[in-house]
Amino acid sequence: MKVAVIGAGIGGLTAAAALRRRGVDAEVFEQARALGEVGAGISLADNGWRLLQRLGLLDQIERVSSHLDQGYFQLRTDGSLISTLRTPGASWDRRVFGIHRADLIDVLTSALPAAAIHTGHRLVDLTEDIQGVRLRFENGETVHADAVIGADGIHSVVRRAVVGEVAQPRSSGTAAYRALVPVTDPGDWDWGTSKMWIGPGRHFLVYPIRADRLINVVAVVPALGGERDSWTAPGDPRQLAAEFAGWDPVVTGLIERVTDTFQWGLFDRPPLTTWASGRLALLGDAAHAMLPHLGQGGNQTIEDAFALAAVLEDTATADIPAALRRYEGLRLERANAVQRASRDAGELYDSVAQENYDQRDERIRRMAPFYQWLSGHDADSLEAPPLAPSR
Repeated sequence: MKVAVIGAGIGGLTAAAALRRRGVDAEVFEQARALGEVGAGISLADNGWRLLQRLGLLDQIERVSSHLDQGYFQLRTDGSLISTLRTPGASWDRRVFGIHRADLIDVLTSALPAAAIHTGHRLVDLTEDIQGVRLRFENGETVHADAVIGADGIHSVVRRAVVGEVAQPRSSGTAAYRALVPVTDPGDWDWGTSKMWIGPGRHFLVYPIRADRLINVVAVVPALGGERDSWTAPGDPRQLAAEFAGWDPVVTGLIERVTDTFQWGLFDRPPLTTWASGRLALLGDAAHAMLPHLGQGGNQTIEDAFALAAVLEDTATADIPAALRRYEGLRLERANAVQRASRDAGELYDSVAQENYDQRDERIRRMAPFYQWLSGHDADSLEAPPLAPSR
């Protein structure tokens, strides 16, 4: 069986590596001419890194990331505690890594032979028949595959072939400033932790990356209109400072050190009702692009990749459509539940409807079982995940 994976992001590279681990011939086709320094920090939770460990990648991840084993803390604007996922004094049984997206791409690339990654291949169209799928690329090349996996992001070409037109994304009413602050002093951060300050209409998330050499900042604020759905649109550090004036000095002190920032319009997309059609299937953002408020976009994508590889192992080419439907059955509802929960979390964090935030803070505390549910499923197992707990 030959599988063509479209897109060399986290999902595409993980899918190819997971497929090859199970003996499936998989190659990746990426439109960019090189895999480069794109994006900023992401959170690699235990439902993601435990799967990558099976590819032999954990040692590399540990070297290039920051260890966030001392907990995730949610705070009010003055720094007082709302909630932590670790009970004070208890041992912490969840490992989380803060990692730059480019560093994770490098790690994943190392799991594949160079000949399995083809850059400069922008997919133009594809044609499916009983024999397989014919792919045509902008550079004039054509490729034949037994199955095609669309890991080609929010503007997926493969998705159009699977589900046709999809609903246009709508603004969530918020935008995110993203910035990286170089570490200059051991006192720059409470190492081993990630923290999020939550206030009326906005929140401010911080965690270190790159082995504690950079501090990653994600600051979510009300949208003004006109923001782009892009990680690379420039933002104004002065406007960022104005949005969080009067907050905890830890917050304002970090903002004072921001020299460059990107402004990312946060757009919401309705969950899809199908991910597979014939010999085509979707994963990652092409299937379930989600708002960033639970830090699960990359982790769910990794889960997709391993579930896909598990269903395709030892599958006869004639049985590929049925196997891809099984993959959809294993993954769609869980990923859609996380997509919905990410939307709900953003609405909760950025609420301006309550004058007294005690009720909001109690709802935040009640999210702990959902995080446990995220951690408790092994997507490599071919077992159906349990239903998400109510929040």
